[in-house]
Amino acid sequence: MEEKYKQQPSNIIKVVLFGPESTGKTTLSQQLARYYNTVWVPEYAREYLQNKWNNERKTCEPKDLLPIAAGQMKLENELTKKATDLLICDTDLLETKVYSEAYYVGDCDPILEKYALANTYDLYLLTYIDIPWEADDLRDKPNEREEMFGYFKETLEKYERNFITLKGNKKERLNCAIEHIDKLLKK
Repeated sequence: MEEKYKQQPSNIIKVVLFGPESTGKTTLSQQLARYYNTVWVPEYAREYLQNKWNNERKTCEPKDLLPIAAGQMKLENELTKKATDLLICDTDLLETKVYSEAYYVGDCDPILEKYALANTYDLYLLTYIDIPWEADDLRDKPNEREEMFGYFKETLEKYERNFITLKGNKKERLNCAIEHIDKLLKK
């Protein structure tokens, strides 16, 4: 049962875009995939929660987190097989864990936490809050961006993840990400 949250073994380099809502993760994921001629893993939660909103007019609830985690890992594991030597992930289970704790008073399902910590990535690209916040049906924390960024950064530090912080406009972020990914690819 828990296998659906587990990362399948692979020899490719995996890079995760990580950070608060509306900080350019999806845009940068697409740019990097195009640049490296590889695939990128979209954020499953967006599709799942948009459908929930459209059908029920409800936002995320704790019971949604494990189905979101399972969907995210299914996508990642499928796309890992299609990637070149690099996979770009718009998110990971550690990000789902951060949102779980931020929204549900520090609570995180033990299964989600187990795999959020067990699944590994070569580099996290932490996206800073220096681009304008854009509203949509799912985003809801325009006034808590600084606090959320701090929480994301603290999480990466706490679990000793290899990360860099991306700041600036789209071009500056892309160039910085490429510089660091190129270093990984040369190893």
